[in-house]
Amino acid sequence: MAEPARADEPLLQTPLHAEHVAQGARMVPFAGYDMPVQYPTGILTEHNWTRDHAGLFDVSHMGQAFLVAEDGSHETVARALEALIPADVVNLKPNQQRYSQLLADDGGILDDLMVTRVGAPGHEGWLYLVVNASMKDQDYAHIEARLPKSVSLRRKDDLALIAIQGPSAAAVMAGKAPALADLPFMMSADITVDGIPCHVSRSGYTGEDGYEISVEAGDAARLWQALCAHPEVKPIGLGARDSLRLEAGLCLYGHDIDTTTSPVEAGLIWSIQKRRREEGGFPGASRVQREIREGASRVRVGIKLEGRAPAREGAVITTPDGREVGIVTSGGFGPTVNGPVAMGYVTKDAAAVGTDLHLVVRGKPLAAKVAAMPFAPHRYKR
Repeated sequence: MAEPARADEPLLQTPLHAEHVAQGARMVPFAGYDMPVQYPTGILTEHNWTRDHAGLFDVSHMGQAFLVAEDGSHETVARALEALIPADVVNLKPNQQRYSQLLADDGGILDDLMVTRVGAPGHEGWLYLVVNASMKDQDYAHIEARLPKSVSLRRKDDLALIAIQGPSAAAVMAGKAPALADLPFMMSADITVDGIPCHVSRSGYTGEDGYEISVEAGDAARLWQALCAHPEVKPIGLGARDSLRLEAGLCLYGHDIDTTTSPVEAGLIWSIQKRRREEGGFPGASRVQREIREGASRVRVGIKLEGRAPAREGAVITTPDGREVGIVTSGGFGPTVNGPVAMGYVTKDAAAVGTDLHLVVRGKPLAAKVAAMPFAPHRYKR
């Protein structure tokens, strides 16, 4: 999970850095930040705790920003963002959230992001964006260069972001803000949590029911401590975050999706609503529409290995007779699955569930099969 830091730049710290250190976390460089990869109990325990109880994640390294139109119009700001992403933004209801991708002109993915229509009175024309930590500066520059003069991007570097995930998350949050018990999946609310003003969405990156909480940086440690005080809640590092998202079959930017992959190849057609599929009007629309019609030449698939040895990113995928058909983009041991799992891109003819494959690890072919995703069932609050 660790990414090398640039030698000429010191590591940044999130507003919760001191909390991680105090809780005994092992810190590593990630996306330019000093981040907790695990706490003293270890990745396996953290993974299982999140599946069984509630895990607390510091995701304050992510980029948070608002798009605002001069005339305050949702239509104006939504059309501006629709020129950059393939999601239907115009028809978002206040407080509704969607997952989408910033696309290059050739249909490759520049980053993936979450977009929410703000619901606060007087701000229903604003859009709230959350982008990946490693890409936020590039994303902001890309967006700003392509916005009409009537729309502006407002970075919110003074916000922290905390995720609470797992089957106990709803009860924990409802104990601090009762209305959150009934918040629907992919909806948000501006609400006071334990006396602290927050923006809370019912979403996350683990496949579990849970919430993401945007809070002023100065209030983040107090909120973190209040949540950690609950017996069902434990802090979780980047290591378990990665194994949880892999079991959930969710993409990690720079690995499972990047500028060489399209949303169709990545299996993300579900994130492009019908109107946008038909009308186009976003970068790379001709390619995306063609691949929807005809199918992509390669696709992202789930893979289960037959033994206990995992295959990591970069492992070559072949047919049993040695014909190369693809490459692994994410892989590791799945604690919930109790075995090694992977994702990767394979040619269309090798993509059917149940297809026999070999994954080449240190020169040795390991037997595997294409498997349905997610590997661990999603338990979102529908």
